[in-house]
Amino acid sequence: MTNKLFPGFDERFIEHPKGHFYARTGGVEAAPALVLLHGFPETHASWHYIAPALAKTHRVICLDLKGYGRSCVLPGDAAHEEYAKRTMAQEVVDVMATLGHQHFSVAGHDRGALIAYRIALNWPDKIEKLMLLDNLPVSKVWDIMEENPLATPHWRTFALPVGAPEKRMTQAHLEEILRVHTADGSLNCFADEVLDDFRLSWREPERVHAFCEDYRAGACQDVEDDRRDLEAGKTITAPTLVLWGEKFLGRLAESPLASWQNTFIPYAQGVEVAGGHFNAEENPQETLRALQAFLC
Repeated sequence: MTNKLFPGFDERFIEHPKGHFYARTGGVEAAPALVLLHGFPETHASWHYIAPALAKTHRVICLDLKGYGRSCVLPGDAAHEEYAKRTMAQEVVDVMATLGHQHFSVAGHDRGALIAYRIALNWPDKIEKLMLLDNLPVSKVWDIMEENPLATPHWRTFALPVGAPEKRMTQAHLEEILRVHTADGSLNCFADEVLDDFRLSWREPERVHAFCEDYRAGACQDVEDDRRDLEAGKTITAPTLVLWGEKFLGRLAESPLASWQNTFIPYAQGVEVAGGHFNAEENPQETLRALQAFLC
């Protein structure tokens, strides 16, 4: 991928006991740190429309999560601990510390949002501001699926035992998942170079396995962590913005903001933007405006 998508950003490989993590970093080093966490089945490239503008006021780290993009990939385990969101959250905290950031803001989209709120729950002293883009608490998603088995069917499909999900997760199927989650049902919001970056991961069997392990953890470890914390009355106190697409989560009976306020973040703020699930790509203007207003 050329630097034209991230003007002024550097490429970094950050060493970690599990392997290296890849990131694009930009902005003044002394500025407040902001880490951007992508979702499935994407990479850090999903932030290219808005990261350069955010880097005018923040030190921005666009990170490839473990198993995705150019970051390390590890095999799953029987208990699905390796890709539990608390495990991946710890890795983000580690990477940020290696980069010299003991405190930072975090914006997470889709799966990245699940990791972002887990950081805020388990390491509250690390988080300055939290931004959750187009997702709900893991336990809430499974509650919705129990009520409506047709809701987000890929959460169930990809969480099945090793074998069938990996075979199903072809490039054609992943492109279809992207399409059905956009407001216009097309791939037009994704730059060709960004799609090429996504497809590099999709061609690697070990990464496809990691994607499935991400969902398997979402069906067990992540739900258990959520329900345990909810029962204990654990909440997030960091200033939080919940942002969602009008044509995706905006269609739910309960607004995404209410879902978060009724679970982990009673004092969250909320913004709905036009478009579908991929806020930073389908509607970068409104998404950027909302994030900048919250961060200022």
